[in-house]
Order: sequence, then C-alpha cells, then structure tokens
Amino acid sequence: MKVHIIAPYESMIPIIKACVPLYPDLEIGYSIGDLEKGVELAKMEEENGADAIISRGGTAKLIKRSVNIPVIDMHLSGYDMIRSLTLASELKDKTAIVGFSNITSGAQSIIDLLDLPLQVYTVRESKDVAPLILTLKNEGYKQIVGDVITINTTISYGMKGFLIQSGKESIIRAINDAREMITYLQYKSDINRMFERLLVKEVHNIVILNSDNQIVYEHLTDFDSNPLSDDQYRTMNGEVNVSKQLHTSFSQDGSNIEVDGFWHDGLYSSYGVYVLDASPVKRFDQKGVQIKAASISEPIAMDTVLINNVTALYKNHEIIQLKGNRGTGKEFLVNQIHNEQTKNGKLLIIDFEEFKEADLNKLPLEHIRTITLKNIDCLQDYEPLREFLSTCCRKNLSIFIVSNVQINEAIAGNFAINTIHMQDLSQRKSDIGNLTKFFLSYYHQTYGTTAMNIKSDALALLEEYSYPNNIDDLKQLIKQIALNEKEYVIRKETIEKIIADNNIPTDIFVSQKATLKEMEKYIIQRVLKEENYNQTKTAERLGINRATLWRKLKE
Repeated sequence: MKVHIIAPYESMIPIIKACVPLYPDLEIGYSIGDLEKGVELAKMEEENGADAIISRGGTAKLIKRSVNIPVIDMHLSGYDMIRSLTLASELKDKTAIVGFSNITSGAQSIIDLLDLPLQVYTVRESKDVAPLILTLKNEGYKQIVGDVITINTTISYGMKGFLIQSGKESIIRAINDAREMITYLQYKSDINRMFERLLVKEVHNIVILNSDNQIVYEHLTDFDSNPLSDDQYRTMNGEVNVSKQLHTSFSQDGSNIEVDGFWHDGLYSSYGVYVLDASPVKRFDQKGVQIKAASISEPIAMDTVLINNVTALYKNHEIIQLKGNRGTGKEFLVNQIHNEQTKNGKLLIIDFEEFKEADLNKLPLEHIRTITLKNIDCLQDYEPLREFLSTCCRKNLSIFIVSNVQINEAIAGNFAINTIHMQDLSQRKSDIGNLTKFFLSYYHQTYGTTAMNIKSDALALLEEYSYPNNIDDLKQLIKQIALNEKEYVIRKETIEKIIADNNIPTDIFVSQKATLKEMEKYIIQRVLKEENYNQTKTAERLGINRATLWRKLKE
C-alpha cells in the first residue's frame, strides 16, 4: 500500500517522520504544498501509483476535486484544538478564529466549553479569507488563529498569525483511515476483478458509457477495435436512458452486429451498458431469404385478446397462419411478438416466390427462433416443406405462415395449423389513432417533419375513409400529411387539402359517408388529372361522351 501525505506547512514534516516507523506495512511518502501547489503534488503522486493522499483543510478539499484516488482529510484532534486555542486565549491581543468548517465547528464547541475570549468566523472558499481578514483588522483584531492560508493572509496584512497545528495523534488517525480505505477498496477491487473475469468469460464484448456518452469500460474479444462509432453509441445511450433497455443491430462488412443494452442508475452516476454480438449473420446465395435480429418494430394497434392468443400459440411453438388482405399488419404482428418473446434469437423470413423449396434443408437454424413463410401457395413440391416443418418442431422453433388466402391442406400434411384472421383497417377504426401517432413520430425522426399529434376532428376525418391497402395506405397518407403540415398538431384542413389535391400515391380514398354524386365527382377529378386534363381521353376512360363530362364538371 502506498500513501502520500501532503503537508500544508513545513513544521508538520518532523511529526510525519516520527509516525512513519509505526507502519512498516505501508510505503509512506510526504511533501510540502498548500492549495494549488498541493493539488499539483497530488496529481503527480497519483500518476506515480499512490493508493491514497492525506492532506488537511482547504488543500484536502481542492485535491479531492482533482484526483481519482481516496483523499483523507487530516481532521484536527480535540487535543490539537484545545492546545492551540488555550495558547491563543492567553495572548492579550484581540483574537479571532478564521477557517473552514472542519476547524471552526470544533473550535466553537471548545470555546463555549472553556469560556475562552475568542470569536469564530467560518469561510467556505479560499477567496473569502482575504476580505474577512481585512474586515476583522478594521474592527480592531490584532491576531488571527487558523490554518496556513489564513495565517499567510493575516501576515500579509501586518497582523499576527497563530497556526493551528496537527499533532502526532491526528496524523496517526489519518494514516489509519487511509489504510482502512485502501484495504476496503482493494478487497472490492479483487471481488470486482473476479466478477469481471466471470463476466468476460461469458460475455466477450462489452462497452460501458457514462451519462456524458464517454466510454468508461471496454472489453472486446471478437473485434480488433471498437466496431461502432461515437454517434452510434451516443444515439443508443440517448435511447436506453429513456427506455431503460434496447436491442438493435448494425450492418458492417457483410455481417450484422447485434447490441443488447440497458441503463444502470448508480449511486453517484448512471451508465449505459452494451453487449455486442460479433456472430456474423450468414449471407445466403439463394434469393428469397432474409434474417432479422430482434429490434424495435412498428407498433400493432390491435385487439389485446388477438395479440394474447397469438402469443400463447407462439410460446407453445405451434404453427400459426396469419390470414388477411394486404396491409392488415401480418408481418408487423410477427415482428412484434418475435421482439417481445425472443431475447437473442433471429427471425428467418422465407419467400417462396423466389426461394426454391428444394434448398430448405440447406438453411442453418442454429440461431433462429422464429420463421416466417411467405407466398406458400407458390410451392410446387410439398414434401421438402413438410420435412422442414418436422425439423423446426424438433428444435422448438415458432413458425408463422402469412397469406392472403387459405392455404392448401396438402401443404401441411399431418401438421396442425392455427389460422388467425387479420381484419381490414376499415373494421379496426380504433387502431387508426395509434397508428397515426406512430407514423407521425416515424416521419418526424426520418424527415424532420413538424407535426407530432393530431386534432380530434382531423382524426375523425381519417376514420371516415376506407383504405384499400389497409395500413400501407394509411402510412402513405400520413406521410403526405406530415410533409405538408406546418403546425405541431395536424388540422382537419390539412387533410382535406391533401385529399382534394390528390397527392396520395395509393389507391382511391373515398369517404365512407360520401354521397354517390360526391364519389362520382371525386373519380372524375382523379381520372382527369391522370390524363393531364385531356377531356377526350378522360371521357373515353369513363365511358361517357365529352358533353356529359363537361356537364358533370360544371355541376
């Protein structure tokens, strides 16, 4: 153990030297330096491997702010204080005690107890000493009792100074405190190193950031250098500070780097802790295969009972068919349940419109937890799929089949398939509000749009319209609205303008409350615009003559 004592005055050195032989188990060094000089010495000794610093008063206070090792404040003993104050009270000159609270609090008690003719004045900062000494001089004080800075200032004003010195017992107590502190920290350090060895044995790549986005710990076994940038860590730290945990991934050099993070609120500081998975995601030469790590996905504003039922089937590793029209949220639901129920596994998506069923047995499933099968009606040979399903069942993998139609019973063979019907958005009006707010947030982050919320009458207007492609159409509509709304809250007038200008790149949006004449006019205006306002071509497309078209446009 290495302890260094920084004495604020020279006369303390002989006493320190007398104490050193009492501690043969310690390497005790000493030097003289007050305030800023003491801080410089402390920093140097920290670099030289000191385990603790001992100093006194204002110097100890400054050193604590400047080093990362324990600093023991050498408190004055009762004997030091009684001896100094008794001697000071015997002097005939008007005397005051000036110092930091570590001196003045004990001094006041002794003065009161012994009824000494002394006054006590407490300062908080070194800069407060000089003005106070000058004031006391003007009030007739001739002598000041205090620490080094007080005495030096007193002498500079032509007054007498009486230094309160630390005796042998104060130094011994400080050395004992330093030894106990070092012993405790070394014990904790040993425990921490042991846990660190156990941790890094299981977790090969870990990075810890403080609340200022600075890396305070890094252990990377599978990387030559830190694979993520400062901006990526800063973004994750901001997100995990709010959500308390995250799972995300980054693409780099043909591999996916998956990151699990959580936020730790410590006693004195807070930290973002991140575990990096260096296992590369194998790239497949076959078309129609995609692997996704769990990540934050778009929310599904669906009936809670539906989500709970699908989740129960998922946990039991049963085959689930999600049947519904385009845009009803089938794949959104798969992502959400996979993210919520899977911590480390990946999601494998197989699209049989491009993927050949004969290659199913070539797919590695080591890190897969969820499988999504798309366009299963494109299969030509059902036997490879049945073998694949058997393998997945043995591995307790969860399987989703997403389809717009009921699948052929011959595909599944003896496997039980649980069919869940996904309703169109027109049958889920309560979902529109939640989806709208999510898409507003998404476009705000992606494009920097202004709108973050929607007024009730504007939302009611959105609920009146039908969406042929369901959530896909709603998302595109919200995109157009967000790009055109200049206020923080979407107004009904903005939506009406977007609909009227026909700037929506999706199928026809027709209000379910519109009259037949309103729907007819809407269709005419849309076709007219698509034909660049050529009335002859518009009339031909609508199957009417130009005179009828002209009349309807005038109505």
